[in-house]
Amino acid sequence: MMEQFVMLAGYNSWANRRIYAAAGALPEEAYRRNAGAFFGSLHGTLNHLLVADRIWMQRFTGTGAAPTQLDAILFDSLPELTAAREVEDRRIEDFVSGLNDTALAGNFRYRTISKPQDIEQPLAPALTHFFNHQTHHRGQAHCLLTQMAGNAPGLDLITFQRETGLGLAGTGAAT
Repeated sequence: MMEQFVMLAGYNSWANRRIYAAAGALPEEAYRRNAGAFFGSLHGTLNHLLVADRIWMQRFTGTGAAPTQLDAILFDSLPELTAAREVEDRRIEDFVSGLNDTALAGNFRYRTISKPQDIEQPLAPALTHFFNHQTHHRGQAHCLLTQMAGNAPGLDLITFQRETGLGLAGTGAAT
């Protein structure tokens, strides 16, 4: 199970670098335009991804800033947001690489934001949600980039696996 989470943490960083590079090539007006996405603009969507990751990482580790609003704009400029994203992605990779099967099988406690309540659950399924949530909103960002620029970078997990070898060892999945 550890290999799966290490792969997903690496994929998250790889996909974010690709999305942020494409966002940086957009005109400022397009990047900030409310395009009807759940968080409005590409800027709002990328901020939400960082907000959610910081919330979950604070829950997982007990450290770090945890925003209290899911639609918070943490950074108004794309360069600042990009730098913060890179730091958070390294934090995620370091956290995941420090886990073991015992930690993954263990429970952790946290308090929800939207409808406050205390929750206790196993770590592994929460990590699965964490990475799935990233993919969900990154897909929205990908759609916005496609609408605005006419194309967006490929984000297929299999492409990441083929480029890095993560997730392919012993599977024969190089087709």
